[in-house]
Amino acid sequence: MAYDKFEILTSTAVPLPIENVDTDQIIPARFLKATERKGFGDNLFRDWRYNNDETPKADFVLNDATYSGKILVGGRNFGSGSSREHAAWAVYDYGFRCVISSFFADIFKGNCLNIGVLPVQVSAEFAEKVFAEIEKDPKTEIEVNLPEQKVTILATGESESFDINGYKKENMLNGFDDIDYLVNVKDQIVEFAKNTPL
Repeated sequence: MAYDKFEILTSTAVPLPIENVDTDQIIPARFLKATERKGFGDNLFRDWRYNNDETPKADFVLNDATYSGKILVGGRNFGSGSSREHAAWAVYDYGFRCVISSFFADIFKGNCLNIGVLPVQVSAEFAEKVFAEIEKDPKTEIEVNLPEQKVTILATGESESFDINGYKKENMLNGFDDIDYLVNVKDQIVEFAKNTPL
C-alpha cells in the first residue's frame, strides 16, 4: 500500500512528554483484532483518552483543542514493549506523519518507517527545547526536512540533524512501502534475472 510522499513537513505539534510509552499504551491489546490498517486512530492512547464510561478525559493532550498538528513529540523510549505493528498504524491513522523523540524502540521505529510515519530521533537537549517552545506557544511550528535530514523549531531557528536508513528515506520520499519499491524496480529485477546464470 502506497503512502503519502514525505519531503518537508511544517506543522504544529502535540506534546506528550512521558517517558517509556509502550505499544500497549499506544494501542491497547483489546483493539488488535482487525487486520486492515483502518480505524486504529480512534483508539490511539485509548485508555489515556477516555474514561470507563467513554467520556473524554479533559486532562489528556489529545482531548485538548489547544494542541493540534501532524507531529507528535514524545518522551524518551517511545514505542517500547511488544512489537505490534498496530501501534504505528494507530499513530498514522490518527493523522500524525512524524513522531519526534530522544529515543525510539527499534521495532516501533521500523514499523513507523514501513507505513509512512517518520520517526525523528533527536538529542534529549533538543527534545526539551521543542517541548519548551510548544509550552510557551502551542502554535509553534516545527519543520521536518527529510531530504536534508533536519528538524527545525521555526520560532527560534534552532535545528538538529537526524539519521535515517538510506533505503527507508528513499521509500518515504517516494511514498513507497516495501512492495511498492519492488514493483518500481521490477524491470531491473527481470533484467538482472535474465543476465544472471543459474
